[in-house]
Amino acid sequence: MQPFDYRPDDNRYNNGMKYRRCGRSGILLPEISLGLWHNFGDVDTFANSQAMAHYAFDRGITHFDLANNYGPSAGSAEETFGTIMKKSFMPYRDELFISTKAGHEMWPGPYGDWGSRKSLMSSLNQSLKRMNLDYVDIFYSHRYDPNTPLEETLQTLVDIVRQGKALYVGISKYPAEKAAFAYQYLAERDVHCLLYQGRYSLFSREPEKTGILKQAQENGSGFIAFSPLAQGLLTNRYLNGIPEDSRMARGGFLKKEALTEETLNRIKALNALALQRGQTLAEMSLAWLLKDESVTSVIIGASSVGQLADNLKALDNTSFTQEELSLIENILA
Repeated sequence: MQPFDYRPDDNRYNNGMKYRRCGRSGILLPEISLGLWHNFGDVDTFANSQAMAHYAFDRGITHFDLANNYGPSAGSAEETFGTIMKKSFMPYRDELFISTKAGHEMWPGPYGDWGSRKSLMSSLNQSLKRMNLDYVDIFYSHRYDPNTPLEETLQTLVDIVRQGKALYVGISKYPAEKAAFAYQYLAERDVHCLLYQGRYSLFSREPEKTGILKQAQENGSGFIAFSPLAQGLLTNRYLNGIPEDSRMARGGFLKKEALTEETLNRIKALNALALQRGQTLAEMSLAWLLKDESVTSVIIGASSVGQLADNLKALDNTSFTQEELSLIENILA
């Protein structure tokens, strides 16, 4: 393919995608964002990865979420995205909102992990090269580092913005107490924490229970949910057992032990409710997150254009009756 053969759909902003304001900021994120955690590595087919990225942008998905170690192999998702930038997206860079992160293991030795200044700065410099970018729109501290002084990690985020390598900064998976410190430290230096990224789904309610969701809102930060489908549990994939080609069968982050009889019964009950609503279980699970205005965006992964298209149907109905909400709570109790 010659550079810039791709031309996005002229109607990409008029086909149903809605955008939500991120806390007290000028950031507007699509209700559904595309995550490159899986299916964009060097073990995956580039043509499929590119087709999904094109389809996403054609449907108004402007936010692409990455991290330094996404792949496999580590770094290869950013390389894949960098190739897509070079071949397709470069003329549309100012329409895109691109994020990356550092904080999980990336290379050997003491600086290839966690949240030191050395680690974060080095990682972001590598990420920018891999993605063919001058800057990212938001850079996250991917997890709280219990051994590095938090002031060092946060001051590095401040300096990254002041150096022009990121427009905004955020935090991911921080416990509420450390997040509170981060919000205050960054605000005092006029580089506000504008996004909190956390695991949130019907099966993972910690952001509600720990007050993370409310805390983000009170601090003028948006909240963006990852693993909204519990890595595939909240789909029709496992209704009749474990398919041989599934992520669970391959092993990895999603273990076979996760599909207990109790969990399977909940999945079946939720699926029945979804069918009553005229949705798939995946669509309803995404819609359930988006019913709450305090959720700025939901990050989905996809293995095909078809799967991406199916998930986007969640946007057609994100309202729930009180009876439906009560039924969901009873199923999950």
